Amino acid sequence: MKFLDEAKVFIKSGHGGDGCVAFRREKNIPFGGPNGGNGGRGGDVVVECVDGLNTLIDFRYQQHFKAKRGIHGMGSQRDGPKGATMIIKVPVGTQILDEENENIIADFTEVGQSQVVARGGDGGFGNAHFKTSTNQAPRRFDPGWPGEEMWMWLRLKLIADAGLVGLPNAGKSTFLAAVSRAKPKIADYPFTTLHPNLGVVGVDEEEFVIADIPGLIEGAHDGAGLGTRFLGHVERCGVLLHLVDGTAEDVAKSYSVIRGELESYGGGLMDKTEVVALNKCDALTNEDIAIKLAILRKSSCAEVVKLSGIAGLGVEKMLRSMNAVIHDERGDNEVEERTVFEP
Repeated sequence: MKFLDEAKVFIKSGHGGDGCVAFRREKNIPFGGPNGGNGGRGGDVVVECVDGLNTLIDFRYQQHFKAKRGIHGMGSQRDGPKGATMIIKVPVGTQILDEENENIIADFTEVGQSQVVARGGDGGFGNAHFKTSTNQAPRRFDPGWPGEEMWMWLRLKLIADAGLVGLPNAGKSTFLAAVSRAKPKIADYPFTTLHPNLGVVGVDEEEFVIADIPGLIEGAHDGAGLGTRFLGHVERCGVLLHLVDGTAEDVAKSYSVIRGELESYGGGLMDKTEVVALNKCDALTNEDIAIKLAILRKSSCAEVVKLSGIAGLGVEKMLRSMNAVIHDERGDNEVEERTVFEP
């Protein structure tokens, strides 16, 4: 299944049904009077958050959603039925924004949430509504009110417990494939990952979800390399695992570039708990590892874990530590002691 995290759709609620002009025509009732019914209300457009979806790919093939109009009123004071509601199903983590893609209309974070985004027009009154003591046979009726229509944006932000960040080719997809059953594309060139991936990680009979986003580059907060869309997927994560390529010449610069982009993007990313890891240590000598660990500790002002997804170096300890941080972020009391990161 292809991944799509942004789509623009057109919605239109139903028009209200027209009122009816009718009179009683029954035997022995010469002045039966008006009995035209009211029109039915137009159908609403409702967005509903459902389980079983993890992409917006369906909206690539259908962009127009229109609810049914209300049925016209009928004689014998029969009101028209309401038009059928149009339900748009979206995955958890979807945001609805206006046509300018700026203001958030709705944010769905749990299955079962729903919101009416366009209300159907009211039905018109039939002539029975206008009968008065001085106007016994009105021929007036009201047409149905028009429904609402607009373009809107759907934006998906993945909901995961932990997020992987780093420069392109830092080994994020390799790490995800090593700790979960996810099968992201892995190659030795930058931007191998073109869309976010999710993986379920099991550790100590518990599970948590990791989101792997494509590598970030300098200027990502301004949209370079689609950075603004990718950074949005880690806004909801409780902890960030920052992987730094150990084979890079300047690991301090690699770290500072990503931290600068997180700060410039905003969204509370700088306030999230960060775990820093020197990745690809299997390709380094012990002397190089010691030097680069020291440099990275000085740049990050935090403990740094040495890691290798391919060799499995430090993976188990890292997962346990991340699980403890996730429990702390959730406010759980199940994990009493937080694991200390050791190089």
